[in-house]
Amino acid sequence: MGRLAETEGLTDIQEEILKTVRQFVDEKVIPVAQELEHADEYPTEIVEGLKELGIFGLMIPEEYGGLGESLLTYALCVEEIARGWMSVSGVINTHFIVAYMLMQHGTEEQKQKYLPKMATGEVRGAFSMSEPGLGSDVSAVSTKATKQADGSYEITGQKMWLTNGGSSTLVAVLTKTDEGAESVYKNMTTFLVEKTPGFGEVAQGVTVPGKIDKMGYKGIDTTEMIFEGHKISADQILGGEPGKGFFQMMDGVEVGRVNVAARACGLAIRGFELGIAYSQQRQTFGKKIADHQAILFRLAEMGTKVEVSHNMMVRAARLKDTGKRMDVEAGMAKMVASEYANEVVEDSFRIHGGYGYSKEYEIERLMREVKFMLIGEGTSDIQKMIIGRSLLKDYRS
Repeated sequence: MGRLAETEGLTDIQEEILKTVRQFVDEKVIPVAQELEHADEYPTEIVEGLKELGIFGLMIPEEYGGLGESLLTYALCVEEIARGWMSVSGVINTHFIVAYMLMQHGTEEQKQKYLPKMATGEVRGAFSMSEPGLGSDVSAVSTKATKQADGSYEITGQKMWLTNGGSSTLVAVLTKTDEGAESVYKNMTTFLVEKTPGFGEVAQGVTVPGKIDKMGYKGIDTTEMIFEGHKISADQILGGEPGKGFFQMMDGVEVGRVNVAARACGLAIRGFELGIAYSQQRQTFGKKIADHQAILFRLAEMGTKVEVSHNMMVRAARLKDTGKRMDVEAGMAKMVASEYANEVVEDSFRIHGGYGYSKEYEIERLMREVKFMLIGEGTSDIQKMIIGRSLLKDYRS
């Protein structure tokens, strides 16, 4: 990678983890990513390899069988994985968010029950907040969990855009519950729904119809999830107490935005690598195209955007590791990284010329994948709203 996207102050353990992940990506991911992505085939062997490396338990505490690493270590690993194939980083992301929510908000019984198996990848996580007509308006959640006479609940509703919806076995689901609170945000509860992997009826009253066909982000299963009177005990409420679901989900999404920023950084790095390599191979008008000033300026801008994105992502991750709130920093990192990743990949596409439009070239895949960064974990417009409102509070006249 040369001098770009280096991270100062890493420990020897962090350096060793990243070296191992980078080698795995170079040897096991990049050589097969094109073929698997074009076939929309689930990367089973890659996922099994990540299990062996301990990536599924990277941030889970050692007492629960994980490696107990920081968010920064995790984000840097995600950056490396997304550099190889963005879809694979999605397999890890939603699993990690559920594990993080359990670590931060789960009861001790829930942690003991799920985290050791999540650390090995035996239990695979997904989280479900969005709905068909919902988008980023979380207050409009309509999936409802109704309390029964025996203290259990019955969930009915339709969820949308579940990454790992088919392959997961544990889904954190945000529902509306009647807690008698005046605020809609205090009338939401997160349930831990267990299911079998696959499609069709995956649990009593729970159906996963099938994969949603997408322009990019292929290989991974993105699905709907339909609840029709799914019966679930109160023990499966995250944290054991109803009415806290919104705040639990927002905490998970905050670290998820660092994750998406890291994925965007990985795509930008790969786009830059492909562009600068091709510019030194292709010749026009008697010289390599890298020697043309127009291409040289483009490469300079691409490299600068890679560096800016990486550093903002690292700052947000480090801030979260201190325990401080970082909604502004996470939003800024996600917004800048996703927008710059799109620009870097498109510039690389332009450098490739007509060949960039061919499915034989990797940049064609990156062009489709990078678009998801603009909408995943909240669009840039949503990030701007979060950032702007927070800045107004900090700088109120």
